[in-house]
Amino acid sequence: MHDESRRIEERVQRLHDQRIKTAVYAATVPFEVEAWQAPGEPVPFEEAAAASYEPFSMGTPWGPPWGTTWFRMRGQVPAEWAGKRVEAVIDLGFVGDWPGNQAEALVHLADGTPLKAVNPLNQYVAIANPARGGESVDYLVEAASNPDILADNFSKTTPLGDKLTAGDKPLYTFRAADIAILDEEVWHLDLDVQVLRELMLELGEHDPRRHEIAHALDRAMDLLDLDDVSGSAAAVRKALEPVLSRPAHASAHTVSGVGHAHIDSAWLWPIRETKRKTSRTFSNVTSLADEYDDFIFACSQAQQYEWVRDNYPKVWARIQESVKKGQWAPVGGMWVESDGNLPGGEAVARQFIHGKRFFMDHFGIETKGVWLPDSFGYNAAYPQIAKLAGNEWFLTQKISWNQTNRFPHHTFWWEGIDGTRIFTHFPPVDTYNARFSGEEMSRAVRNYQEKGGASRSLAPFGWGDGGGGPTREIMERARRLADLEGSAKVVVEHPDEFFAKAREEYPDAPVWVGELYLELHRATYTSQARTKQGNRRSEHLLREAELWATTAALHAPGYGYPYEKLDRLWKTVLLHQFHDILPGSSIAWVHREAEAEYARVARELHALTAEAVAALGTGGTRVFNTSPYDRAEVVRTADGTPVYVEVPASGSAPLTDTPPPQPVTVDGLVLDNGLVRVEVAEDGTLSSVRDLRAGREVLAESGNLLRLHTDLPNYWDAWDIDKHYKNRYTDLLDASSVTVVEQDPLVGAIRVERSFGKGSTITQTITVRAGSPRIDIETDIDWHETEKILKAAFPVDIRAPHSSAEIQFGHIQRPTHTNTSWEAARFEVSGHRWVHLGEPGYGVAVINDSTYGHDVSRTVREDGGTTTTVRLSLVRAPRIPDPEADQGRHRFTYALLPGATIEDAVAEGYSLNLPLRVADAAGAPEPVVSAEGEGVTVEAVKLADDASGDVVVRLYESRGGRATGTLRTGFPLAGARITDLLERPLEEAEITDGAVAITLRPFQILTLRLRRG
Repeated sequence: MHDESRRIEERVQRLHDQRIKTAVYAATVPFEVEAWQAPGEPVPFEEAAAASYEPFSMGTPWGPPWGTTWFRMRGQVPAEWAGKRVEAVIDLGFVGDWPGNQAEALVHLADGTPLKAVNPLNQYVAIANPARGGESVDYLVEAASNPDILADNFSKTTPLGDKLTAGDKPLYTFRAADIAILDEEVWHLDLDVQVLRELMLELGEHDPRRHEIAHALDRAMDLLDLDDVSGSAAAVRKALEPVLSRPAHASAHTVSGVGHAHIDSAWLWPIRETKRKTSRTFSNVTSLADEYDDFIFACSQAQQYEWVRDNYPKVWARIQESVKKGQWAPVGGMWVESDGNLPGGEAVARQFIHGKRFFMDHFGIETKGVWLPDSFGYNAAYPQIAKLAGNEWFLTQKISWNQTNRFPHHTFWWEGIDGTRIFTHFPPVDTYNARFSGEEMSRAVRNYQEKGGASRSLAPFGWGDGGGGPTREIMERARRLADLEGSAKVVVEHPDEFFAKAREEYPDAPVWVGELYLELHRATYTSQARTKQGNRRSEHLLREAELWATTAALHAPGYGYPYEKLDRLWKTVLLHQFHDILPGSSIAWVHREAEAEYARVARELHALTAEAVAALGTGGTRVFNTSPYDRAEVVRTADGTPVYVEVPASGSAPLTDTPPPQPVTVDGLVLDNGLVRVEVAEDGTLSSVRDLRAGREVLAESGNLLRLHTDLPNYWDAWDIDKHYKNRYTDLLDASSVTVVEQDPLVGAIRVERSFGKGSTITQTITVRAGSPRIDIETDIDWHETEKILKAAFPVDIRAPHSSAEIQFGHIQRPTHTNTSWEAARFEVSGHRWVHLGEPGYGVAVINDSTYGHDVSRTVREDGGTTTTVRLSLVRAPRIPDPEADQGRHRFTYALLPGATIEDAVAEGYSLNLPLRVADAAGAPEPVVSAEGEGVTVEAVKLADDASGDVVVRLYESRGGRATGTLRTGFPLAGARITDLLERPLEEAEITDGAVAITLRPFQILTLRLRRG
């Protein structure tokens, strides 16, 4: 037989694209359209319905950036269309096929009932099937003219990322608004040909099935009447039945499809637009559920459900009905799909607590799995946190984006830092927006790394980010691929069902230990520093407010614990931990609003804490310590006077001037407190840091060396820092002034001022205080650089085989060498409050109050010694998607802690992030709880969420070893239970001599519910 593959393939493509697809709608009549441009921000339906509309013609430009245009569309179904399937088809002027970042609209009936959205790949709204003929159609369409921020493929900056700079030039040209007949036979033919053609092209050149499909398509096209596609469609479909009905091989891979619509809670659009995106997509999904009984949709992010509940009650009611029918599957159990690295441990716990409670309260469903397809890496505490929240499985996709190494598994057990394992899956289809194309199906099978051990994978399908979610075309593809020779088999099912089957099939799946590090998007640890600082400070202010509110509730008669306020504030912080807000990868509008929200949260939390402290009584001055460690340090009074005080963990003490162990001396540019001696060079760097207790020099080279690097990644500006950034840099060694600014027995400080670059300035105050080996570097930057990153280096004379960085409820060790490509790829990593470097007998920690990104490297000197350098990433200057990212003022503190153990690093990390609070208070209640035992660290103290009055304490083992100890209470203890994160009892806790006995494995998290006597 002659090879006619090329002729056949080209013939089928042309007939499909130019004749079959264009005949799907058999006839159309236009709507009469009027328009009203809403002024400013979006308005409710009632206001739009009462507005004055003007005639609007097709082909007219509309829609200023971030604007809302309401269109009134009126028409009538022609009488002769009776019995036909009739739809509205609306093309707002969609651009390309990326659905998430352009025009979208929600179609309402005249009474305000939301019907369905129109999106680039989902432009229809059902009118009648079958139509009676003569029906009137009256729609109000809320159309959003969202700009395409990345239209130039990351090559240009744009002012469109904020309504303050976007201008008012119309973005779109309205193409069509029609009432149309859907020719169902042609529509099904279109899908038959699509599925077969795509399958054919994925099969091998020597696969008989490829040629069988090709010749079947060729013969079928002979039956297509080009002058009457509709009339011949049935015959063409019948000719294709034999190749469409051939069953899949018994050993064929099974793809479990679940409907999905990944909607970023903010990204290239503001939060207010996400509220509308969710309503549009959820309208589409509930409409699709009415069409397809076998459709199942998985949806995460409780916050988005709440937005729909509060703003679109009719859509919310449809969601509730779909959940009852089993077609809508709440998943993920988190408030939002948060970033996987940056939120603190307690914040990750609260993501699950608030998310799972929402789903249980509103749907009676407890979600079983973690659904995080798009976060930029995942911390190694996740398995334990997820399990303690009642989860059984974990799903993500993003690790497939690795820049260097291919992750070796798709189905595996993920083991966290404490030893907890959770069953985990990466969909080999390599997308969370699948549409069951032939290429996707082939890719899923080709990529799948568990061949021979397992035979199934998951494929979330549907258009995300405002694309409207799953479509009927995708569902039809799934039906055709359910059992088709040459393809993987598709079954639409709940993700819980997939994970149950996958675990049963593959119980001895391989184990991956430690973090799931994404070898990409490493700059998300640093971009938009003020957003990150707002998150860090909010987390610690929440801890402080909960502790002192609990103290007041126990000891101050008449004080009411602020349950509702704390709940609302926590949810605000959790929302802004979304994986495109906290990482700094959103448009200017998003980060501008985030900074304002963090400022509001801070004001409210300071007020709540002040109210709680005041409730304990007034008439004296006390110092309050929110840290879980006893502290002896310098604090300042209201007039700025330094005072040395000793305050118990989670308790308070009178503001009395206790003599320090040894005063601070200042001699020229040398600070000495008997514990450390710090020499500041004329260029402003640290020329020497001597640990007087250990009798050794800490630094191998100049410390606190500020280095300005050129920072232009290959593609994702705000997201990425690529390895070549290290090759071009300037060391900031030209200090304009180095002066002593404080010389007191309790405090010695030297200020260093610099100017550099494009008018940027940096002022650093290097401070040594009595009684503490910690050297603080308070930093004030006025930043005006572009495409740069500023790092601060501490090269220490330590041979450290690994660095230890704090993560959620513990720390992670990473090699300091680069023996393998996996280690070399970790050239920029994340950590929380501290990084520790150690050799047997000695260690050094670098502490921070708002910095996450850092790198650690090592060199061997000519004298044979080893220099291990930790460099904090302080601030960046990407220009896409926010051209003004990080510009302006930044204030933060980092510190060097010589002679530090891991436990010292933990304690000082809390101290720097939880400053002592001086307040007018006379009461001296005992701490709510006091933990005894090395490594036993209290993370949260609060009243139980059910308002029972029980006290809830969350603690963990922080050193990485086993711990035993006790937890004593400052109130009569009637009983104690160990609970899960949702405060549900697991078992009784042991009480001995009025205290709770504590036994912890390394990094174990323990939640205790304490009943008051």
